Amino acid sequence: MNAENKYHNTKANDLEPAFATHPGSILKDEIEYRGISQYELSQKTGIPYTVLNEILNGHRALTEKTALLLQTFLGIDAEPLLALQMKYNLRQLQADDEFSKRLTMVKEAAKEYGSKK
Repeated sequence: MNAENKYHNTKANDLEPAFATHPGSILKDEIEYRGISQYELSQKTGIPYTVLNEILNGHRALTEKTALLLQTFLGIDAEPLLALQMKYNLRQLQADDEFSKRLTMVKEAAKEYGSKK
């Protein structure tokens, strides 16, 4: 067994975090560590300051366009950040009671058509 596959089937691979991480919190930590102000990052990337601030504080979703701008400036790969955003979005929806009710209704309706999920 090679080193890459050694831990592939471990239980830890099936664990879900207790809460979803917004990519903005990771980006915020990174720019603080590098000593870059939000204003400076906004100016250098052309991302409006209010938009950047809302992303970094988890109040706005990270878009593909913004992720690519940040990737270019910070050298942080956009794809994992966007994957985090998607997971965050899904976890938020799953925690929404009204949407959960709607999912239940759709699941019941799908049974009529032989859906197994």
